[in-house]
Amino acid sequence: MSGIRPFPRKTVAAVAVIGVVGLCAARKSSFRNEAFAESPKPCGVPGNPGFGPGGKMGFHTLRLESSQQVNDNTKRLRFQLSDPATNAGLSLTSFILTFHKPKDAWFPVIRPYTPINNFDEPGYIELLVKKYPNGRASGYLHSLQPGDTLKIRGPMSGYKWKTNEFEHVNLIAGGAGITPMYQLIQGMLNNPDDKSKIKLIFGVNTDKDLVMKKELDVFEQKFPDRLKVVYTVSDPVEGSPFTKGKITKELLEKELMGPKDSKTTKVFLCGPLAMEAAIFGSKGWTSSQKGVLEELGYTADRIHKF
Repeated sequence: MSGIRPFPRKTVAAVAVIGVVGLCAARKSSFRNEAFAESPKPCGVPGNPGFGPGGKMGFHTLRLESSQQVNDNTKRLRFQLSDPATNAGLSLTSFILTFHKPKDAWFPVIRPYTPINNFDEPGYIELLVKKYPNGRASGYLHSLQPGDTLKIRGPMSGYKWKTNEFEHVNLIAGGAGITPMYQLIQGMLNNPDDKSKIKLIFGVNTDKDLVMKKELDVFEQKFPDRLKVVYTVSDPVEGSPFTKGKITKELLEKELMGPKDSKTTKVFLCGPLAMEAAIFGSKGWTSSQKGVLEELGYTADRIHKF
């Protein structure tokens, strides 16, 4: 699940190894923009060995166990591993690539998705998939019924997470960009050795887009000294308990924790392209835009964009 954002450069390289070099070269620009309109994933390269039995990363076929409708455009899909006693070999910030080949298509549709399941529980993985208008991958995944199969490649590793590397971990998520953030929150809080404090700033368009809120509430209640979640909704319903508005400079200045110039503080960002450009900044051939975080005093090494 994800907002609109470019296909990670390193992931493009990994896909090329799979055998679609020609496709990536010929459609580099359009493929990047298309891919993350459906599922933004953390930047990554092939990493953790062992997806399922045999301990090997590669292609795997998973069977859909259940499909849960979360809201009008989002589903939670649980896929079985071939061995129910096997762990998927996932690690924090890891992701998978999904494959399907539409009828009469020359090349498969390949998209990255972030699993949201508890990595300590064997036998399955779960994906949170938002369906986009004309989304080829998201539409296909939403069409799957229990018993259907999905071809994937993984796990793919992303940011090299180290337990307790940072005292203050700030997470900024927009819309479907919540998936890598939730994976990180869950993994950190389920690790008894991890002592980092976490603040999540989660912005969405409407109240119904606050997916994973129930799960976040449970973690926030269980770890009140370690996790704080701030919600903001652009177009809230009447009587909504959430702050109205987008993720702004003023909101970030108020809510981000930890010394901004210290190596003990880290900011992770994931969301739609426009949001990421506003917060992180952007550079083009003819112009560049300074991001809100830079204006607030955060240097590039203090920020990671999934």
